[in-house]
Amino acid sequence: MQEKQYRKQQLGVYERGRSAYRACAADPRFGYFLYFPDAFSPDTADEYAFCVVIHGSARTPYVYRDLFVDFAERHSLVILAPMFPVGITDPDDMGSYKFLVAGDLRYDRVLLAMVDEVEARFGVNGCRFLLHGFSGGGHFVHRFFYLHAARIRALSVGAPGMVTLLDQALDWHCGIRGMEDRFDARIAWEDMREVPVQLVVGEEDTETWEITIKPDSRHWMAGVNDAGRTRPERLQALRDSFEQAGIKVRYDVVPNVGHNGYDILDAVQSFFSGVLYDDQLSAERTNEQSISSD
Repeated sequence: MQEKQYRKQQLGVYERGRSAYRACAADPRFGYFLYFPDAFSPDTADEYAFCVVIHGSARTPYVYRDLFVDFAERHSLVILAPMFPVGITDPDDMGSYKFLVAGDLRYDRVLLAMVDEVEARFGVNGCRFLLHGFSGGGHFVHRFFYLHAARIRALSVGAPGMVTLLDQALDWHCGIRGMEDRFDARIAWEDMREVPVQLVVGEEDTETWEITIKPDSRHWMAGVNDAGRTRPERLQALRDSFEQAGIKVRYDVVPNVGHNGYDILDAVQSFFSGVLYDDQLSAERTNEQSISSD
């Protein structure tokens, strides 16, 4: 009874629409921005699901949240945009979140805690969510996919600088050898094959200064640059890796766009809209079959 009352909680003044930044209760070093559509209410909360958008190295989650507002209104979605700050593990830590783990810190679990927290507070359906990330966020989401595919309704991977191929002959993080031991979790192969996947990159996203990993980098390992020279080449290698594993992929190259996460969002939202439409048709067919069988 207490849980049901908690789920009926009204939105506060700074939670309506574009929310204020909220610290994650499970780990207040991290937090998130939300968007609740205008029609959202406690009585209909369980009809809403999440679209989660992971920022890149520039850390602009509120911008991504705002750019998904119209999409959220059209599709009755709550937008969750986490913030993974610079300097969490040490003053020079710019990107440990991209690899999901740093010592005892598990960024994948932090994201799931955020989803579960909002679900518990407002009753939003957090069972499965749309997930997009660009650049550093693209790093995060495709690695998150390997561990938590059952929680993902559809996945959009935008222009990661480095990729982890589904190759059991390559050590983590170039491949997945040793990943299960590192994360104490199995790779969810069958679940991954059930998730619609988009890989998306700008046609002119070809600069290499940031993604050519040198021996003095904390991310250096033998073979780290072998997946390709540019982001499109590395994303193509990831596509090939997915397809060899039986994962269907939509591969989108956005014309006349460089490394700009905002300029690829039309393609991302088009992909997600298609997934939601297909899910709706499937639900309607299931309902019709149920009625006819009765």
